[in-house]
Amino acid sequence: MTTKPLTPKPLTPRTRSFSPRTLVITAVAWLLAALFLLPYLEMVVTALRPADELRDATYLPKHFAWSNLINVWRDSTLGTNLQVTLLVAGGSTLLVLLVALPAAYYTARMRFRGRRAFLLLVLVTQMFQPTSLLVGLYREFYQFHMLNSVWTLIICNAAFNLAFAIWILTAYISSIPVELEEAAQIDGLGRLGALRRVTIPLAMPGIVTAVIFTFISAWNEFVMGLRLTTVPDSQPLTVGINNFIGNYTVQWNYLFAGSVVAILPVVILFAFIERQVVSGLTAGSVK
Repeated sequence: MTTKPLTPKPLTPRTRSFSPRTLVITAVAWLLAALFLLPYLEMVVTALRPADELRDATYLPKHFAWSNLINVWRDSTLGTNLQVTLLVAGGSTLLVLLVALPAAYYTARMRFRGRRAFLLLVLVTQMFQPTSLLVGLYREFYQFHMLNSVWTLIICNAAFNLAFAIWILTAYISSIPVELEEAAQIDGLGRLGALRRVTIPLAMPGIVTAVIFTFISAWNEFVMGLRLTTVPDSQPLTVGINNFIGNYTVQWNYLFAGSVVAILPVVILFAFIERQVVSGLTAGSVK
């Protein structure tokens, strides 16, 4: 008895079907995204408008003045302000990480007396607004002759972002099994070695989240930079952009050109590490 060889059936491409509910949710999501992006689009368009077309009712200018992006650097201290902001944001982020990581590790691993009170105190410090402490901070730094200093802004930004970093790192380190560190110590590593080779690599999403939120907060800070610095060359970028608003006139094209310069680095940075930020925010929610 002979059997006929089986011939494979031709594969038919699968067609994806979307339910009406999915289509409605997708349409609403795109609509919300467009509403959020419209102000940024208006900012870019205004930054490229010629000075004689700023009051025109048309949405797009007749021709784009790309020279605005060059003149805003040449005719102002925006380049120096950008350097100050980079130093302040980078320095405060590094300082927060150096202080928050050991504090979070000790709080997550040690059940010491007063642990809950310490965490509550950290949470309470997060509730203070910089404006409520501005007078005291100004008098303190004035006594130490530290006004118009980059170190002043670094210390202030690090102090106001330290509580958030400790909280998020404590939650993430607590979600890492302590048995992994114990196994590393059995293999010959000390506590510091286990922290460096085991805990820190596993806690990297939480560390990245603390870094990016501290960096963005320091990058966008305005009130302390406005009051603690009075010399244009020592002011951060947010204050430098505000200088385009005069008593009687506003240089809208330069104001929005500076705003484009201010948001681009943060947008690019966030686009590269968006997955780590989302992973860090959900740390500790499921064990």
